[in-house]
Amino acid sequence: MTERDVVEIAGLRRRFAALVYEALLLLGVLALLWLVPNLIVSLVFEVAEPGWLGWLHIFAVLGFYFLWYWRGSGQTLAMQTWRLRLVTAQEGKQVSFKRALLRYVLCWPSVLLFGGGLWWAFIDRDKQFAHDRLAGTVVVLLPGRPS
Repeated sequence: MTERDVVEIAGLRRRFAALVYEALLLLGVLALLWLVPNLIVSLVFEVAEPGWLGWLHIFAVLGFYFLWYWRGSGQTLAMQTWRLRLVTAQEGKQVSFKRALLRYVLCWPSVLLFGGGLWWAFIDRDKQFAHDRLAGTVVVLLPGRPS
């Protein structure tokens, strides 16, 4: 993104649509990087990982996915489709690893506590999710493609 690019904060409908699409994509990611390894270990060694280790495995797999994309292009696969990018709230620049990690960790309670952090956007002055507000990030809408 250059200084000439004009961006705006992405609207709630677009961000929620991207969130639904992201959830569908994550099913494939988890199938490949969590389910398949667990099936192989179960079949070969006849042992299943304990529940807490399973959740830790999921946390790590999803963390790798999100941090890889947020640090690379600032866009996950779903965000690319919906022309969204994650940037710092103050400067509008690429997020650091530390800030991306903070956002990822804050996303979990934001989503798992009955979506409370997502509902926050309806009362936030800039319509930001709670994890974005707390992490100092914002999801922006990229300019449309020229005709």
